[in-house]
Amino acid sequence: MPAPQLIYLLSGCALAALGLFGALAHAALLRRVMALNILGGGIFLLLIATAWNGPGAAADPVPHALVLTGIVVAVSATAFALALGRRLRATRDE
Repeated sequence: MPAPQLIYLLSGCALAALGLFGALAHAALLRRVMALNILGGGIFLLLIATAWNGPGAAADPVPHALVLTGIVVAVSATAFALALGRRLRATRDE
């Protein structure tokens, strides 16, 4: 069975690649915002995988703090992007 660190690393790479592809391939704003959220989730998993120091050792707290901060920033940026998209759509309809 693969180590948990390898599982986090591979799933983080897969999510990051999927999110990057979605952000580049789709033209719709909502799909791009969701793809960037998926990309961010993959990067968070990569940071968690790098925090592991081996069996019996304590994990590095700095990547965990970066992930927590990144989650707050991602939620705020998503809300801002959706508000901007809504305003853009309203100006186009006028």
